[in-house]
Amino acid sequence: MIQRSSRTWLPHIVIALLVLLAMGQMDLLDVGRWSKGGGNLAEFSKSLFPPNFDVLPIIAGAMLETLQIAFVGTIFGFLLALPLALPATRTLFHPAITIVFKLVLGAVRTIPALLWAILFVVAFGLGPAAGALGITFYTLGYLGKLYYEAFEGVDQEVLQAVQGTGANRLQLLRFALLPEAANTILSQLLFMFEYNVRASSIMGFVGAGGIGFYLLGYVQLLQYRNLTTAMLATLVVVLVIDAVSARIRSLVLPRRAEAISS
Repeated sequence: MIQRSSRTWLPHIVIALLVLLAMGQMDLLDVGRWSKGGGNLAEFSKSLFPPNFDVLPIIAGAMLETLQIAFVGTIFGFLLALPLALPATRTLFHPAITIVFKLVLGAVRTIPALLWAILFVVAFGLGPAAGALGITFYTLGYLGKLYYEAFEGVDQEVLQAVQGTGANRLQLLRFALLPEAANTILSQLLFMFEYNVRASSIMGFVGAGGIGFYLLGYVQLLQYRNLTTAMLATLVVVLVIDAVSARIRSLVLPRRAEAISS
């Protein structure tokens, strides 16, 4: 019992020590640093209010551009991710093929969205087009991984049942993998769009369009009340998108469940 108890607690102790070590190296154990930081944050918070709604028309236009960047980037990323996720699926292709596509998706995923935006700003110049392309490749990397994992997670009994009918690889995909993974495909696509709206908000930091241009400008010019208005606008848009996404899932998924049960 004593040995079993020590084995149970040992990983927790090791993790706790590692966290404390990392915090010490980052000066997060310095009480004076926390006290000073709290005071600075309180002063900064005071300067954020009240919001300046006079800039709302400007913010609304920039927010619309941000939504366009996120929407186009999400759709393009999805259209690229789905066909690349299929050959990365072990249940469809030989490991020699899947490893190549997994490496490609992994390489795309390692580059942050902001760096993708910088690359396309260099290639195509300033503007929302660079931001949309940056979001496209960021979406490609993450949706590609999520989708091939969803395909590989499909119940093997379902696959064997379809294969038992003499189905080829394309039919296996059509009648087994895609229907079984439809929930994940839709949910992750909607979540990715919501996430990309937030990611697109900082694309303007590197000249790739959207509300980020104004966020950065307000910070640099110390116009914190305007910054609050921009952040509130972003919050409202994200909440609306979340509500719409939930509504779409409630409309689509029950129909799918009824189709499966019938």
